[in-house]
Amino acid sequence: MLLPLLLGGAILYWMYRDFDFRRIENILLDGMNWTWMLLSFPFGILAQTFRGWRWRQTLDPVGEHPRMATCVNSIFLSYASSLVVPRIGEFTRCGVLKRYDGISFPKALGTVVTERAIDTLLMLIMTGLTLLLQMKVFTTFFLRTGTSIDTLLGSFSATGYLVTFICGMAVLLLGYLLLRKLSFYDKVKATLSGIWQGVMSLKNIQHIPLFVFYTLGIWVCYFLHYYLTFFCFDFTAHLGFNCALVTFIVGSIAVIVPTPNGAGPWHFAVKTMLMLYGVSDVNALYFVLIVHTVQTMLVIILGIYGWLALAFTRKLSARKEAAATLV
Repeated sequence: MLLPLLLGGAILYWMYRDFDFRRIENILLDGMNWTWMLLSFPFGILAQTFRGWRWRQTLDPVGEHPRMATCVNSIFLSYASSLVVPRIGEFTRCGVLKRYDGISFPKALGTVVTERAIDTLLMLIMTGLTLLLQMKVFTTFFLRTGTSIDTLLGSFSATGYLVTFICGMAVLLLGYLLLRKLSFYDKVKATLSGIWQGVMSLKNIQHIPLFVFYTLGIWVCYFLHYYLTFFCFDFTAHLGFNCALVTFIVGSIAVIVPTPNGAGPWHFAVKTMLMLYGVSDVNALYFVLIVHTVQTMLVIILGIYGWLALAFTRKLSARKEAAATLV
């Protein structure tokens, strides 16, 4: 829990160690157009809402039917909880469905794995297309940051690959043997079976066009949530669609690093790409700091709303159960 915070904090400190924070107030009050920032909010909300609706759809084939509102509010809460402990949100939303609607936790987790696989595939497609369209910009980025796929792969010899493979197989075999010996093996097996059912839910999903619409809608809304912020500042308003798409893709890849809402890696990646498009170092720092902070605040507000809505839902359910018992 502490390591992601330290990692993100260290990157942010390195980036902003000589930064003049006194200008932030002037930019917030007089140097940016808040209308565009406010216009971006509905797309941030809609992206999470689409994710909740899509999740509800993937649970149907495994015989689980949570309320739509519970799915959406669990998504709101999951994003907010991941600000405290990165990646915990995936487990949080499954726990919410189990607590409020009695949904199987393993099956819910399996559908989350399926969702993430689909999102990863779509992101890879988007990244590939963007690389082809903006190859020159990405090449410059890799040169300036010292990032190179050849360098990363070249650091491993043939022996290194073999040893890594053998160690990985040994760990898997050891884990399997230990599970066989432990008393809760059957419980673990049943849990894994539930997860597998969730993973395989996609093949039996109904209304495929609606599922595709939700999936595309999630990422289109994410992009618009980010792209509209370009028009908040004079130094990014003219950069255009291609720059927004490239920086969005790079930022989306950067948040794979487990820090709260990608804080640190996202700042560094987007700031570096903006500089390649001619934005000054200082202005790029202002952009990533303000945009990331404001959008993170929106995540927190939605998380609070989801938590309050779920609390109200629980009380309402309790009253219904009490009334049914009296009858």
